[in-house]
Amino acid sequence: MDEKMVTTAFGFEGYRVVRNLGVVRGVTVRSRSIVGNFVGGIETIFGGNITTYTELCEHARQEAFELLIRHAEERGANAILGMRYDANDVMDGVTEVLAYGTAVVVEKVV
Repeated sequence: MDEKMVTTAFGFEGYRVVRNLGVVRGVTVRSRSIVGNFVGGIETIFGGNITTYTELCEHARQEAFELLIRHAEERGANAILGMRYDANDVMDGVTEVLAYGTAVVVEKVV
C-alpha cells in the first residue's frame, strides 16, 4: 500500500470507498534502555528538545504505522481512513504505541 493512501481524513478527493474492511491496527511496545535513560536524563538538565526520547517516540510511531499498513494489506485494503495514534504507559518506562484506522478499498472516480 502506498503510504499516501493513509489519511487522518475520512475520504480521499477523487476516490470513493467501494468496500469497508473494518478497523485495523498496529501495536508496538517499547522501553527505554538504561543508556537511553542516562542520556535523556542529561539532556533534561539542559532543557529543550530531548532528542533521545524524540527518536524513541518516532521509531515507535513508525513501527506501529508499518504494522497498521501490514494489517490493512492482509485484509485486502488499498487505503486507510481516519488514521490515529494513541500511546499508553504499560508500566514505568514501557510504552504501548497504537496506530489505528479503517481499512477500505477505494477506486478512482472517473
